[in-house]
Amino acid sequence: MACKVFTIANQKGGVGKTTTAVNLSAALGDQGVETLLIDLDPQANATSGLGFEKEEGRSVYAAIMEDGDAAEMIIKTGRKRLSLLPSEVDLAAAEIELSQKENYLGQLTLAIQPIIDSGKYQAIIIDCPPALGMLSMNSLASADYLLVALQCEYLALEGLGQILSVVDRLHEAGVNDRLQIGGIIMTMFDIRTKLSREVVEEVRTNLPDQVFDTVIPRTVRISEAPSFGQTIFEYDKLNPGSMAYRNLAKELIKRFDLK
Repeated sequence: MACKVFTIANQKGGVGKTTTAVNLSAALGDQGVETLLIDLDPQANATSGLGFEKEEGRSVYAAIMEDGDAAEMIIKTGRKRLSLLPSEVDLAAAEIELSQKENYLGQLTLAIQPIIDSGKYQAIIIDCPPALGMLSMNSLASADYLLVALQCEYLALEGLGQILSVVDRLHEAGVNDRLQIGGIIMTMFDIRTKLSREVVEEVRTNLPDQVFDTVIPRTVRISEAPSFGQTIFEYDKLNPGSMAYRNLAKELIKRFDLK
């Protein structure tokens, strides 16, 4: 089965993007999908969220600068079928240095292609920085599908059109003809508020085929788990967030035929 590459992106921070990348990856692995999570954010929140310290030189940085092998940076996480290509502070330099490359949007594609071709993974999930800079654009240029984490607030809707238009521009420029909108993940849903329900309804009305059925709830336990280096399943397996991310993984598996 061909490996499918997903990037979870949003130019707005604080929308549950990294939390979704970590917990969705873990849920996919637990449900039988051999998964690789690539932490492309220099802040390394996905790395620390899985309980790993930033380690100098252990990231995709050297590979995207054509001076290393990305596969050699991959580590086992101790979770079922889940591996991690971690991040570290040097990756921040890539935002500047990539612009000096002739193929500045294709460097990540070149770096991870051997991993894709290895056949070890059924799914690769890339966690991007919270901005549409060089790293995020490289992620979009290398992916098959864009997953948008969208907070259930009206301000989050303002940026949705922007990131969806980026996909069109990449198509028009011939950078990545494969890239499709994989789906919109509604996050931080508060069932007690009319606002959350209205935002979900508006997005589903305008993009009915794009929004996943599963909505990720706002819970304190989801927010706490990363500080302990744990997924929500390890931190509180009975939490509503645990059930939500399991269901989201099931949707992803079915929608993209990952098993």
